[in-house]
Amino acid sequence: MWQPRRAQWTVIWTVAVLAVLAWPPDRGRSLLLKSINRAADPADSLPALPPPLPMGLDDDGDAVSAHDAREVDYYRQYNRSNLVRWRMRLKEAGEPLDPVTERQLLVGLVALSGLLVWRLNART
Repeated sequence: MWQPRRAQWTVIWTVAVLAVLAWPPDRGRSLLLKSINRAADPADSLPALPPPLPMGLDDDGDAVSAHDAREVDYYRQYNRSNLVRWRMRLKEAGEPLDPVTERQLLVGLVALSGLLVWRLNART
C-alpha cells in the first residue's frame, strides 16, 4: 500500500489546512479571516467606523451628535499611530475576492497540489 513520504505529507497537510481555513462560507467570512479579525483586536477595544446616518435622522440633533462623537473617536484612534491604524484595518477586513472566485482558486490549488504529490511520488 502506498504511503506518502515526508515531503508529500508536508504538501498534503499544508494545502488541506489552507483550504479549510480559507474556504469562504455562503454568508460571512472565512475561518482565516475571522482569525485575523480576532487577532487584530482580541479585547474588542478598537472602535468601528459608525455607519452613515439614515436620511430621516438628519433633523434629530441628539442622534447626529452621538454619531459625530463616535466618528470623532474612531478617527482619533485611527490617527493615533500606524500600528493602531493597521490593527483597525485588519479588524474590519473583508474577503479579498468574490466567494465563488475564491472557491475556484482553492479547488485549483488543491488539484495542483495533488499533481505535485503525484510528481513527488514519481521521484522515488
